[in-house]
Amino acid sequence: MPKLPRPGPRNLISDVAGLTVGHAHDPGAGTGVTTVFCDDFYNASVDVRGGGPGVRETETLSPENLVGRAHAFVFAGGSVFGLGAADGVVSGLSARGVGLHLKPGSPAIPIVPAAVLHDLANPGDKAWGLEPPYRRLGLQTLDAATADFALGSAGAGFGAMAGLIKGGVGSASIDLGDGLIVAALVVANPVGSVMTPDGKAFWAWPFEIDGEFGGGRPDLDVPAIDPVPDDGRLATLGRLQTGAATTIGVVATTADLTTAECRRMAMMAHDGLARAVRPAHMPFDGDTLFGVATGAVGIGDRDARPAVLAAIGSAAADCTARAIARGVYEALRTA
Repeated sequence: MPKLPRPGPRNLISDVAGLTVGHAHDPGAGTGVTTVFCDDFYNASVDVRGGGPGVRETETLSPENLVGRAHAFVFAGGSVFGLGAADGVVSGLSARGVGLHLKPGSPAIPIVPAAVLHDLANPGDKAWGLEPPYRRLGLQTLDAATADFALGSAGAGFGAMAGLIKGGVGSASIDLGDGLIVAALVVANPVGSVMTPDGKAFWAWPFEIDGEFGGGRPDLDVPAIDPVPDDGRLATLGRLQTGAATTIGVVATTADLTTAECRRMAMMAHDGLARAVRPAHMPFDGDTLFGVATGAVGIGDRDARPAVLAAIGSAAADCTARAIARGVYEALRTA
């Protein structure tokens, strides 16, 4: 029997060497920011599937455009206000000399794509007037960056909800051998449910490794035939509104993917989102996944690459599903 792939040593996106994660949150406001930092200017792209996204620098990562690379990825609560978190990260990285240098003596220009979730309806104090906390929180994530970071109600997941239960930040990785690692970091704040109809298991349960999100298994006699399961409370809570919820994140690999191949990886990773959240990609959602490749491992010439890319994309989908379940599981476990 062939040996099955295993998670990396941390089972986190930081198993892709060169990536670290910083969290910051504001308990009073009930919100936060998570930044994935790159130690180099890595090829990257993005795929947006939700009908109500809140994003920044996504067109910069389109394969037909010039740059197609990133220095960091920012995820924040706060809906459109949260996009200001990327301003803090940009300023902080530039002050450290990280970014494009287009002219001697001019400031470094970091490329920092971002996506936000809607947590404005939670009990936190959002009366911030002309000074939303997100730029400050974005700056704080620089000093907090580490390879070993918290899951659950941390950073951008601090005020997140998954349907009617707590959401959060999750991460997972898989080692495909010969140095090829695939991983995901996701902030789960979806309208749809992450749990099976009987409430005993996560939709992602077939992809679980070593009980990483509790080991629950569903009652297989309970049908899952209602396309939009809801007892009415989602509408009461105001979650069935455009942009009111989302699942956002980034998938990463050590492979030497091009910008276009990063986009294909992100596209395939959305399959994992759809496996872990039901329903997903609705008009209310801002579902957005970035893809980034560090380029440490070659995957062959033009003829060989498609098959390896297919395996990477499939692994990215599995890691995304696992990361969503891990994020919610850890948020519930530590509540």
